Amino acid sequence: MKLCRFVVGTETRPRVGLADEEGDGHIVDLSAEGIHSLTSILEFEDLTGELGRLSGLALPRFELGAIRFLVPVEHQEVWAAGVTYWQSKKARMEESDFSATAYDRVYDAERPEIFFKSMPEKVVPTGEAVGIRRDARWNVPEPELVLVCNSRGQIAGFSIGNDMSSRDIEGENLLYLPQAKIYERSCAMGPFVVVGVSESEVREWRISSCITREGAVVFQGETTVGQIKRSFAELASFLFRSQKFPNGACLLTGTGIVPEDTFTLHPADEVTIKISGIGTLTNHVVVV
Repeated sequence: MKLCRFVVGTETRPRVGLADEEGDGHIVDLSAEGIHSLTSILEFEDLTGELGRLSGLALPRFELGAIRFLVPVEHQEVWAAGVTYWQSKKARMEESDFSATAYDRVYDAERPEIFFKSMPEKVVPTGEAVGIRRDARWNVPEPELVLVCNSRGQIAGFSIGNDMSSRDIEGENLLYLPQAKIYERSCAMGPFVVVGVSESEVREWRISSCITREGAVVFQGETTVGQIKRSFAELASFLFRSQKFPNGACLLTGTGIVPEDTFTLHPADEVTIKISGIGTLTNHVVVV
């Protein structure tokens, strides 16, 4: 089952939607049943049962062409885990001799690397622009699976994320990681939150990334969710240690798709990220 937030036409009032299980390209408007918050849905004890009930109601439906997706984030902080794929460890070590030992150690350590990524109001949805820093020379997208957790620390669903990064800033000094990761338009998420699937099912999903420039493909890559070294429950449990998230939290789980060292994003590039069980997240690039 796929949940989303959206608006219709020129209206500004967010609606909560459920993708039609019949697969005919419609979104069922759950707001018509008095559900106006995605956060509240993710708190349901029997989430799939409640969504099954709602899907059987005669609620308004909208074609995809009539709506605009919003980010599937309302009040949740967005965090990220790093060095969860071997490919990510290799890339992070190669970008900096200074920090190579730290990345090598964290890949095998009991405690994962987890860092703050974005406030909810700074996350951009599919169709809007992601940013590259004007003071960076080496900028890349990082396609990632997102764990969407409720306030109890339970993984309620999964989404697509883009953890934009300035690799030259991060590579210069490990202490510059927040500047390399946290800036205007540095995080994109959406369009759906998929619920009612197990970790074993999700680990069969494929993640792909395609970057086009003036209509031509300049980079393509693919990996599987199954390449993530740590279990989802392990990552979520470390995020919630000594922390309280009354609205839940979103956790990006690291990337296994890393462009070659000679590649950097340009303004107006288009970044398309697909996860087979979720959908497609597409954003163009601007300088911020």
